[in-house]
Amino acid sequence: MSLLVVGSVAFDAVKTPYGKRDKILGGAATYFALAASFFTDVRVVAVVGDDFTAQEEQVLGDRGVDTTGIVREKGKSFFWSGEYGDNVNDAKTLDTQLGVFAHFNPRIPEKFKDTSFVFLANIDPVLQLNVRQQMNGAKFVAGDTMNYWINGSRPQLGEMMKNIHALLINDTEAKMLAEDPSLARAAQKILKMGPQALVIKHGEYGSTVFFEAGAFGIGRHPFRAPTLPLEVVTDPTGAGDSFAGGFMGYIASQGELTRDTFKRAMFYGGVMGSFTVEAFGTERLQKLTRAEIEERYKVFRELTHIE
Repeated sequence: MSLLVVGSVAFDAVKTPYGKRDKILGGAATYFALAASFFTDVRVVAVVGDDFTAQEEQVLGDRGVDTTGIVREKGKSFFWSGEYGDNVNDAKTLDTQLGVFAHFNPRIPEKFKDTSFVFLANIDPVLQLNVRQQMNGAKFVAGDTMNYWINGSRPQLGEMMKNIHALLINDTEAKMLAEDPSLARAAQKILKMGPQALVIKHGEYGSTVFFEAGAFGIGRHPFRAPTLPLEVVTDPTGAGDSFAGGFMGYIASQGELTRDTFKRAMFYGGVMGSFTVEAFGTERLQKLTRAEIEERYKVFRELTHIE
C-alpha cells in the first residue's frame, strides 16, 4: 500500500569527526521517503526553493518516490548546518535558515488522498493537524515532534496527538512531553494523550514501542528492539527519520496492524537507521540494496534470538 510523508526537503551542512559536507540533500521527509521506498510506494508533500534542482529531485526519483507533491517557490530551501563531536547523540546547531519552509502550508494533491498510511514528519503541529484533516480516510497515521513544539506549542501538539494512531519521538522528548523522568511512566502518560502506540527511539541503544491497552487488538505489553553496535558513525543526521521510514514503510507493505507487524517494523526501522549513519547525508541510502537490508535484518534478529 502507498505511504504519504509530509515534512521538510532541505539542504544540510554537516561536520563530524570523520569529515564534513558543505551542502548535501537532507530534510526529514527526504530521509523518511528514501528509507520507506525499499518497502512500499512513497509519496512526498513538501516545499523547496529554486535552489532545489533536477539533480536533487532525481535522488528521490531513482527510488520511485512520487515527488509531484513537492511545491517549488521562489527563494531558498530550508537549510541546516550542524556539527557533531565524539558524542554522536548530541548535535550542535550552527545555523538554521527556514527559507521558503517558513511559509509551508501543505496541500495534499487530490491523487494522494487515497493513501492509507501517513507520516507527519517534524513540522508545526498546527500543520500536522491540517494534513490529518485532509487525510481523514487514512488507515494509520503516525507523527513526529521535537522539543521546540513541546515547549512552545503544547496545546496545538495535544490536539494533533488526539488525531493520530502513533507517535514517534526520542526518550528525551518523551520525558519532556510527559513531564516525568521515568520513561515507563512517561510512556503511559503520553498514551493517555491520544496515540494508541508510542515508539520511543533510544539512539544507539535501540527503540521501544508501547501500546494503549487494547490498541489494534494486540494488548499493551511493550516491545524492545535493538540496534547494531557500529564501530564508526560517520554522520548521525537523519538516522531517526530513516528509522521512521523503515518502520512505516514496512507497516504499509503489510497492511495489517498486528503485534508481529509492529515488532518486525521496529527491527526494519533500526536497520535503516544503521545504514544511514554509515555515510554523510543520504549517500548510503542512495547506494543501498534490498538484499543488504535483509541481510542486516537477520543480524538484528540474531542479537535478540536464541535458536
